[in-house]
Amino acid sequence: MADLRAEVLRPDLERLGRWDATRVRERFLTAFDAARTWVVRVDGEDAGLVAVRHEEDAHWLEHFYLQPRHQGRGLGAAIMAHLMNAHRDQRPFRLNVLQGSPARRLYERHGFTLEHEDAVDVFLIAPPVAGETPPSVRPR
Repeated sequence: MADLRAEVLRPDLERLGRWDATRVRERFLTAFDAARTWVVRVDGEDAGLVAVRHEEDAHWLEHFYLQPRHQGRGLGAAIMAHLMNAHRDQRPFRLNVLQGSPARRLYERHGFTLEHEDAVDVFLIAPPVAGETPPSVRPR
């Protein structure tokens, strides 16, 4: 999983002058929590991962990485729709994405808007999803 994160983030981190192979893996492993992480599987193979951290004031999408060969095919959009539906309540969704990352377009298509930004990160927020609260979704 740490290797997938490094592979996915590398182009953006290199563009920002912040690529460090060791640091990118260590930052993931330090914050990794298996209880809130789901492995995305396509045709029986690991294709990515996603993690959601629930705080009192928001649901944080912490990690969302798809192997490059699975990007641009609608898989990310389907996962986002599922996550936002599965975790709906009165809390908004928040995340951060690297400046210039093409992933930002995916998040904006799902209702995320700019909350604030700095030289490296863009922080986005999406309002709570309206409707009834569905049953809990558990990681496998």
